[in-house]
Formats: sequence, structure tokens, C-alpha cells
Amino acid sequence: MPPEPLARTAPENTSDRCGLRPLRWLDTAAAALLLLWAGMVAGFAFLTAPLLFSVLPSRDLAGLVAGQVVARLDLGAWIGFGAALLLVLGARWAKEIRDRDAVGPIRLWGAAALLALLMCFTSSFIVTPRLRELRARMGGSVEAVAPDHPDRAAYRRAHGISRQLMGLRVLLALALAAGVAALPRK
Repeated sequence: MPPEPLARTAPENTSDRCGLRPLRWLDTAAAALLLLWAGMVAGFAFLTAPLLFSVLPSRDLAGLVAGQVVARLDLGAWIGFGAALLLVLGARWAKEIRDRDAVGPIRLWGAAALLALLMCFTSSFIVTPRLRELRARMGGSVEAVAPDHPDRAAYRRAHGISRQLMGLRVLLALALAAGVAALPRK
């Protein structure tokens, strides 16, 4: 008697059973938040800031308005990076933390997100207050102070650091958004 053929069955859809769909949704939401913030920064850097400095009657006024926008972008960075960190790591952290020997993609992704939050802290609580302090010492007008004045030179350095921090956070946001796809979903 010939052996009975094995019954072919459709592969079981395990995506709901092991939580794949919720993780995919959380990953997509995290990537969307990061890309939204990076897009807002790009819109400001390439559209709004140049327009402010070309249309407003003084560079000082343009700088004040741009500073207010940057403060709001910093708040958006706190929200974007913080929420992405919670969305991505919330469901995975407990699982990977049990494996003490591994430095897996979840820990690396989390470290990069924490680095971005550290940059947010530096921008919000160190660099931006320093810029405000220097502007106040100069009487509110950077352009009215001689270019070789120590306060104006310090303002230029702090402004450069602020721009570098923003650029690095944009790069981290793009990398983290792309890196979500590499995270395990099991």
C-alpha cells in the first residue's frame, strides 16, 4: 500500500500570533515621526530661514524669528525622538535585555536615539540659553556689535554649534527611520 500523500495546508498566518503587525505599526509610526521632524527642519533650513533673512528689514529681526522657530523645532525633536524611542523599544526591550551577552540591533538603535536626545538636551539647555545670554549682553542686536567683539565671536561659535547639532540630529533621524526596518519583529 503506497504511503498517503501529505496533506498540503496553507501556511499558518503567524503575524498576529507573534505580534508582527503591532510591531510593524509601531515601527512605521516611529519612522513617520522622525521623518516628519527631519522634513520640518529641512523646510526651515532651505525655505524659511533664507526667506526670513532676505525679506525682513534687519538680520537681527530675522535672527529673532529664526530663533523662535528653532526653539519649536527643538521641542519637536524632543517629542519625535522620545516617542520613537518609546514606540520602538517599548515592545522589544524586555526581550532583548534578557540576553545579557548580545549587543543587538535594538540596543544599537536605542543608543542612537538616546544620543539624539542628548543632543536635544545640549541644544535646549546649554546652547540656546547661551545664545540668548549673548544676545542680551549685546543689547539685542548682533549686527550692531563690532565683528571682532568677543561677544559677537562667542555668538558666532554658539550659533555654529547649534547648526551642527541640528544637522547631526537630522542625520540621526534619517538613520533611525531607515534603521527601524532592520529591527527584529519577533
